[in-house]
Amino acid sequence: MMRRLVLFSITLALAALAGCTSVVPLPGGVRSYVDEVTLAGRLSVRYPVQGKTQSVQGKFLWNQRRDKTDIELYSPLGQTIARISIAPGLAMLEQSNGVRRQAVSPDDLTELALGWPLPVDGLRYWLQGFVRAPGGTLQAAMPEGQEHFESDGWQLSYPSWQASGDVAVPKRVDAVRDDITLRVVIDDWGDGN
Repeated sequence: MMRRLVLFSITLALAALAGCTSVVPLPGGVRSYVDEVTLAGRLSVRYPVQGKTQSVQGKFLWNQRRDKTDIELYSPLGQTIARISIAPGLAMLEQSNGVRRQAVSPDDLTELALGWPLPVDGLRYWLQGFVRAPGGTLQAAMPEGQEHFESDGWQLSYPSWQASGDVAVPKRVDAVRDDITLRVVIDDWGDGN
């Protein structure tokens, strides 16, 4: 009986090791921050409204250029919820019902129009795996590095990564501030050329 238990344990350990060898490792490097990038994916937000937790899920398209960022938010079924355009000193949001709003701060504008904060200023860096320190310097998150960061009043973590060419890029970004939880999953990476 003891011999069978030992043989079973050895077989189980070998099977586990064989399974581990089939996992493709992520590339060793992390991409450099770039001013121009196009990303597509999904997001979910949990936020409080009058003492109750609300949640929103949807899809997004993020098209970032040096001086302009365009964001499209979609329902899970693909209907447009809002289009956001950000240029220096001006943020504009157009909702699917045609209502347009503008403000200096994109973060304030999204909270006013959507009912929940979309930290656009931070996401510009977070989506690429970077955290902006209080002095403005960028710190790169690494797949095997520090697990939690703080940026712009949000607690950040990068639970999963993916390969894009020969570098690792975020697959999922989680951000928490007070009672607000934002989870972003990046399904498609493209350089903004």
